[in-house]
Amino acid sequence: MAIRDIVTVPEKVLREKARKVTSFGAELQTLIDDMVDTMRAAPGVGLAAPQVNVPLRVIVVEFNDSEDEEKPPKLYLVVNPKITRFSSEQEMGTEGCLSIPRILGDVERSESVTVKGLNRHGQPQKIKATGWLARIFQHEVDHLDGVLFVDRAEKVWQIEGETTQIAPAD
Repeated sequence: MAIRDIVTVPEKVLREKARKVTSFGAELQTLIDDMVDTMRAAPGVGLAAPQVNVPLRVIVVEFNDSEDEEKPPKLYLVVNPKITRFSSEQEMGTEGCLSIPRILGDVERSESVTVKGLNRHGQPQKIKATGWLARIFQHEVDHLDGVLFVDRAEKVWQIEGETTQIAPAD
């Protein structure tokens, strides 16, 4: 397992549609393990394969949606994720992204979603997520379609640090 470099805007891979995973061999297993290590080291709560310069439909998410601070966060590994249900209830929230350092934005997203995909061994899985976990899944799945949170944001601002150039959507 290794920590990979996280690519940042305006890197082209962040604006491309990622390819569907068709092979569940050792290369995919290494990618998933590296993505988890990279996400944790960043630190972040989610990471999509294009963010480590791999144009495949793979996301990792780690988040504790429990009120219990003692409970460890749950790790989700999803290959070829697809959001099959979006709630009609929307909620505004502030998002950031490891690929757009020092930029935050207010984004309206569905309060709950259902995500279908495959686990790391190719077995089907379905995840029902609400609140911040739903937001994280929407953010990460957007990455697989070349969509960045700034594309959906109503308001974007820079926090302390260097200026970051945001690449326009194609």
